[in-house]
Amino acid sequence: MKEVMGVIGYPISHSLSPLMHETAFKELNLEMAYHAFHVHPDRVEEAIAGIRGLGIKGINVTIPHKVSVIPYLDEVDELAKEIGAVNTIVNESGRLKGYNTDGEGFVRSLLEADVVLSDKRVLMVGAGGASKGVSLALAQHGLKEIVITNRTYSKGEELAENCSKFAVSSALSLEEAKDKLNDFDIIINGTSMGMKPHEDKTPISLDNLSDNAVVCDLIYTPLKTKWLLEAELRGATILNGVEMFVYQGALAFEKWTGMKAPIEVMRNAVLRQLGGK
Repeated sequence: MKEVMGVIGYPISHSLSPLMHETAFKELNLEMAYHAFHVHPDRVEEAIAGIRGLGIKGINVTIPHKVSVIPYLDEVDELAKEIGAVNTIVNESGRLKGYNTDGEGFVRSLLEADVVLSDKRVLMVGAGGASKGVSLALAQHGLKEIVITNRTYSKGEELAENCSKFAVSSALSLEEAKDKLNDFDIIINGTSMGMKPHEDKTPISLDNLSDNAVVCDLIYTPLKTKWLLEAELRGATILNGVEMFVYQGALAFEKWTGMKAPIEVMRNAVLRQLGGK
């Protein structure tokens, strides 16, 4: 009998997680199956009870349930508590523990791309859920400084204060950040600018981009946003959201199975589906 994993969200039909994880299970000859569960926001408590009742071994959690699942879990790890959101649940003999692998997935994607984090200055554009997870994870990896810029300055300030527990942190207005862009080694878009219906928009001007900057987007559809294309033309090293998606999934896979995830196979499955290489 196959062990069952899955993802809950609303909506969920667009998710690439089933394809990615099923491909990984097949690669390692694991008797496991992965399903997408369409869970209405009013039914989250029942869904979590169902994980226990049905013995589902692991669950990914996506929008809009990353916060609402927390009260129904038995335990939440420290990073997920700090972020205030859970994207992975592990069922340990009926005891459900929540994790957040988004930020660590992004960090791992940078490290695998040979991006050195120690003593670097990072600019995060955006202060929403994705930005928060990535910023807090990055702040724990020896950065020189992390700066948050956001359309609503107070939200950027709040995230910077949270990050200050782990690294030197501050907030800038978008205009200030644009003027000081060449001060940063790594620049990350954590906003939806570049995704449908905002394909023609960019999160921040790259006019003052440093020659050696690494420019990252948490978006993976399209594979290269208008912003990343511009950064590439300016000679920057670019990284799209596919790597974060794959590595956060790989970390979840490893928590569920105790095995090393077949990352290359997972990445290729996602890129084929997205029409990339």
